[in-house]
Amino acid sequence: MAEKIEEAPVISGLLELPYENFVGAVGSKFLIGLRDEKKIFGMRCPTCNRVLMPARSICPKCYTHLDEWVEVGDKGTVLTYSTVYYGEPVQPVEPPITYGVIQLDGADTGIVHMIQGADPACLHIGMRVEAVFKEERTGSVLDIKYFKPL
Repeated sequence: MAEKIEEAPVISGLLELPYENFVGAVGSKFLIGLRDEKKIFGMRCPTCNRVLMPARSICPKCYTHLDEWVEVGDKGTVLTYSTVYYGEPVQPVEPPITYGVIQLDGADTGIVHMIQGADPACLHIGMRVEAVFKEERTGSVLDIKYFKPL
């Protein structure tokens, strides 16, 4: 019979888990387009004709294999958003940070990214925004520094 533990010990600490993630051929082409050309690419589904952005290799709606690249615009519409007022080590900038789901012109799906350049109280669903690219890009979705209101 197992011994009953009256008091469980607690060990405090910080666990750091650095990692690298292989994004595959589709993800690589998407990120290289951002880095080298300041262009945003999606994939068109030949079955349901939707343009998926960020690009992916399989349509999540009909499971068709995708291979037609489509350049989408750098301007889009805010579908929804949320402002974060507290800091966390994983956040790319200091708060307040507004994250939004942005449907770019020519795409049928949205991308989650930061919205900056306006008071969070002035943001609204349906607002038009434009991508602002970093000067020095590395092949990351954060090569889009943020989206600014138009």
